[in-house]
Amino acid sequence: MILRPRLALLAALLTPAVFVFGDRPWLTLIGVFAAVAAIAGLDAFLAVKPTQIGFARRVPGSLSLDKPATLSWTLRNNDTRAVEVAFAEALAPSLQADVRRAALTLGPGQTATIETDAAPTRRGRFGLGEVVIRTRGPLGFAGRQHTRWLPADIRVLPRFPSRAEAELRIRRSKLDMGIRAARLRGGGSEFEQLRDFTIDDEFRKIDWSATARAGRTIVRTYRAERNQTVINILDNGRTMAGQVAGFPRVEYAMDAIMAVTTLATNLGDRAGLLAFDRTVRASVPASARRNQLGLVTSAMFDLEPALAESDYRQAFTETLVRFSRRTMLIVHTELVEQSVGQFLLPALPLLTRSHVVVVAAVRDPEVSLWADTSPADLAETHRHAAARRSLDERARTTALLRRAGATVIDAEPGALASQLMDHYLEVKATGRL
Repeated sequence: MILRPRLALLAALLTPAVFVFGDRPWLTLIGVFAAVAAIAGLDAFLAVKPTQIGFARRVPGSLSLDKPATLSWTLRNNDTRAVEVAFAEALAPSLQADVRRAALTLGPGQTATIETDAAPTRRGRFGLGEVVIRTRGPLGFAGRQHTRWLPADIRVLPRFPSRAEAELRIRRSKLDMGIRAARLRGGGSEFEQLRDFTIDDEFRKIDWSATARAGRTIVRTYRAERNQTVINILDNGRTMAGQVAGFPRVEYAMDAIMAVTTLATNLGDRAGLLAFDRTVRASVPASARRNQLGLVTSAMFDLEPALAESDYRQAFTETLVRFSRRTMLIVHTELVEQSVGQFLLPALPLLTRSHVVVVAAVRDPEVSLWADTSPADLAETHRHAAARRSLDERARTTALLRRAGATVIDAEPGALASQLMDHYLEVKATGRL
């Protein structure tokens, strides 16, 4: 039984009258409270049972940080009487839902739907469970309450601001590299067919053996190679928890991973994922299937950086076991001199011996601004010196990685995905895989 505020008001109004008109005020007071309790009990008894209220929740299977979505609740009165009903659900504050509870009146057999917009501010998995439903008695003094268990999950996926850039590169690449059905002759590195020589052909593509057999000049034609492999290796350790321009570094890495996966799979190449910190946290086998982006996103969306050093050697060994053929490996990490020198560099030769290795990171433009700004006071002098030292350490780390055989892409926020996609296309066009 649920007591309504007006019941307390009724009791408060009757109490002074007891002392004014009653010969035995305390005994009368007890009687008044007993009457109030009886009224409340009767009102609760007459209230429609909450179990008579049909309730359904509708939530999207997944939301995105950069795209609001709609949640809705549908209530149906299965009783023969009208009812005042209210419900409440504990939604995570980061979902930013406008409505978490509501009250309405339903006639017999009537159905109503309440909607709210959710604009999540944090990715991850958010579990839904208990819903509290209350019905109000006809007198308005009391009511009934029932808790229902309706388990569901809301998945909030990472931001993907580079989606439009990936789709633009897909269209451009299909035109430039001949991956459409009408493929361009002569480009790429994968053999396609033999045909007769034309005036526009290059002499280096003449197949002399076929020419000798046919008695006329024959050339080889090529197409852009397909079925190449790109693996994103995501460092989920402590250095990726640091924020740049309002977002953790890992968020920029996830955007870049989704962009490269989208581009590669649409160009006929295979893409995969391995995420790690102290151990491997997620792995998606390389594939060019249409749902590969969804699989990669699902493997990453609830990852939170572990506040510990990442085990690169274990992760790279696991990569070699899972992906044996020559592959483009993109290691998403942060260029901290101590961490790279102590953990990443000793493990890097495992990859560079047989694979094309790219180390991708996001640099903080604010640090560059501090380093380039002339200090005006003592505090700014210390900040300027610290920024210069940070940039020098970053430059030394980059040089060490390049000498170890890796390509380093150190981009500003918002540019990492674009630069990685362009580098992938360059590697693909030059046949380095």
